[in-house]
Amino acid sequence: MIVFRNGSVWGTGSTALAVSGGRIVALGEQALALRATEVVDLAGGALLPAFGDAHAHPLFAGLESRGPRVTEQSTVDGIVAEVRRWALANPGADWVVGASYDPSLAANGEFDARWLDAAVPDRPVVLRSRDYHAVWCNTEALRRAGVDSRTPDPRLGWITRRADGSPLGTLLEWHACDLVLDLVPRTPLADLVAALEHAGRRYAQVGVTWAQDAWVEPELVAPYLEAVRRGVLGFRADLAQRADPDRWRAQRAEFAEQRELVRRHGGGLVTARTVKFFADGVIEGGTGALLEPYVDAPHSHGMAVWPPEELARAVTAFDADGFQVHVHAIGDAAVRSALDAVAAARAANPAWDRRPVIAHVQLVHPADLPRFAELGVIANFEAQWACRDATMTELTIPRLGEQRAARQYPMGTLHRLGTRLSLGSDWPVSPPDPLLGIGTAVARDWLPTERLDLTTALTAQTAGAAWQAGAEHEWGRLAVGHSADLVALDRDPTAVEACDLGTIRVTGTWLAGRRLPDASTLD
Repeated sequence: MIVFRNGSVWGTGSTALAVSGGRIVALGEQALALRATEVVDLAGGALLPAFGDAHAHPLFAGLESRGPRVTEQSTVDGIVAEVRRWALANPGADWVVGASYDPSLAANGEFDARWLDAAVPDRPVVLRSRDYHAVWCNTEALRRAGVDSRTPDPRLGWITRRADGSPLGTLLEWHACDLVLDLVPRTPLADLVAALEHAGRRYAQVGVTWAQDAWVEPELVAPYLEAVRRGVLGFRADLAQRADPDRWRAQRAEFAEQRELVRRHGGGLVTARTVKFFADGVIEGGTGALLEPYVDAPHSHGMAVWPPEELARAVTAFDADGFQVHVHAIGDAAVRSALDAVAAARAANPAWDRRPVIAHVQLVHPADLPRFAELGVIANFEAQWACRDATMTELTIPRLGEQRAARQYPMGTLHRLGTRLSLGSDWPVSPPDPLLGIGTAVARDWLPTERLDLTTALTAQTAGAAWQAGAEHEWGRLAVGHSADLVALDRDPTAVEACDLGTIRVTGTWLAGRRLPDASTLD
């Protein structure tokens, strides 16, 4: 019996909570009256339901620790120096693979292969951008991929070029990135499992016990199941298998088989109930799909990964197969296409508890805002992005123009229209700490009409994530009978200024009543 005491138990009006057998068994005075085998003193802080990360890539995040520490670098010269350091320290590595660089560090997000050549001229180097929608390669990587001035842009991708038509070194979106990424040696299973263990400990450090892994290729299911088998997976996860616009019909049977495999071997931690669609790219790369052209590229509306009619057919098919759909949609054209696809599935298929998700929701045409609630769509936001950082000021706003930029991330409007919200980090695109996103959503000084109040933001990161997971009766609230997925904070969020929410420290995380080891215990 664990009794938590001497702090605010969020949403209950009490100061104590008791746990037995992995579940919440009592609150308040009833909890204090029980005989405890362990007492956790909250020391005036707060106890909350553990957070859910409703859109993230924890396996990719865990893998970033294996390569050069690119994310930590704030200049191109710093990235190049770190790549050189890692290459010298790992002379046996055939490839130098790393992530994730800040695209705002170079004009228009375009990085030159020659900059990396100065560090590593004799081995291929490929680095993913922070948004994972571009890669920066050195000349040797381009040579091995056969990418030269005669290589045409693939159907879903762009090769950035010099004035003479030769490749610059930056490849944008799926098929262009894959020209190089398909040549990178596969990561061994043991390393993938280690990456998941690392991700779990990082999550424990910030109070997260469930994640929507929002991009899972077929070979990435096995590491989750192996991590469960070894007892090293420290968080719950739902795996969103990625639908490919070129082969989605064949994937229907494959995804159903994987779902059943995970159901049998997921150990109560892992499910595979979701299918992921990328409707477009990203605005900072000029590949987010827009209804009106880009200001800096009047010839371009961006890149729709799926033709709208084909997206509707695929969403309808996977919906019929009983999968929740989860659509990446950044631009207003992509958001409209995703909403149209959900509407088509609702019209074609029998009613069921489908809970479709549209993720990111950066730009929405005003006419489409009411459709989220009307169609039962969950709007998933990565709230850390709703600020005027370098990516926003150097890349996004110049491409959108001020008028459209002022409509970004309409979380407040959608909430007022009755839309269910969930919050995620898109880790490793952004740090995994939910309190950073919650703080941005609540203290939002840029476009303040789209702020969320604290209760709404906390709910979106807890009960909202549980609703998305189809687990609202299991976790996400501090209620008797629920799983004891808990996070202890050193301060009560309701008692600090909005601008200080991101400074609150997690003092412990529990999954089904078991305290989790965090990243401080890693070597």
